[in-house]
Amino acid sequence: MSSLTITDVAKSFGSLRAVDGVNVHVPEGSVTAVLGPSGCGKTTLLRMIAGFLTPDAGTITFGDRVVAGPGVSVPAQQRRVGYVPQEGALFPHLSVAANIGFGLPRAERSSSRVGEMLEMVDLPASYADRQPHELSGGQQQRVALARALAPRPALVLLDEPFSSLDAALRVSTGRAVVRALRAAGTTGVLVTHDQDEALSLTDQVAVMRAGRVVQADTPRAVYQAPADADVARFVGGALLLPREVAATLIEPHNLVAGDGEWVLVRPEQVQLHHNGDGPTGVVEEVSYYGHDASVRMRLETAGIELVARVVGSAAPEPGTRVHLSVVGPVRAM
Repeated sequence: MSSLTITDVAKSFGSLRAVDGVNVHVPEGSVTAVLGPSGCGKTTLLRMIAGFLTPDAGTITFGDRVVAGPGVSVPAQQRRVGYVPQEGALFPHLSVAANIGFGLPRAERSSSRVGEMLEMVDLPASYADRQPHELSGGQQQRVALARALAPRPALVLLDEPFSSLDAALRVSTGRAVVRALRAAGTTGVLVTHDQDEALSLTDQVAVMRAGRVVQADTPRAVYQAPADADVARFVGGALLLPREVAATLIEPHNLVAGDGEWVLVRPEQVQLHHNGDGPTGVVEEVSYYGHDASVRMRLETAGIELVARVVGSAAPEPGTRVHLSVVGPVRAM
């Protein structure tokens, strides 16, 4: 395994600046998510790390080894990088065992290494003889990861690997993949546009926007202390309230340092009360998800829209008049 350091990396395609001076460090043995909307440059960055593209500027370093930089361009096949594309891309004519053993020296292809990899990705040994078309989408992604891990790479890159899976399978497969990376002690980089995936699975989240990394920190720090309003909105639901309106909803000691005109409140911080003397709102819409519900209201005194996330069984009906408060620390921006 190896750490990854990206320093001032840039890449253009004609007049399009796809990656614009990216700086990020991925510690050895950790998993970092590169999170951003489509077109922000995250896949281009991943392909430069893999060696499929050459940066126009900057350096990429594995541990203390420069693999891309001024006068240096180590070929992809010499970087010891495992790559898991969006669809897994298993060889359809090869068995699971043959797929996993594809990148191994010939002497190891029939060894216990294939069995070790199946166990690592939570698949039974009996799956070794199956063909890819006999596997579910999640199982195919696990085999793709096993194939990437089998040669003991320094780094594993995953490019939107769960986006084609249904919601429940995406969660279980994501957890299995990250468990396998940690069990192997392999440094991982996961490209995704899914905020929940990035926050729940990784050690660090690097948020990209317009070719730049605008914030790289722990999932908790990115969620609780976003670098700016755009990051706040992208990483989870965000309510940006005028400071004077927020002052009517929160206790003064809960305002975290900051002198901005707007205050960041997360929907789960908004509390609804049927009795009280706080500001009131009228429920306009309820989106019920079973375990929880999203409640959209309009604050009567200011005419501002608020959204609260509440336990599903406690969701009020549209038209209900409720009192509002905000719990926990909030941040001025």
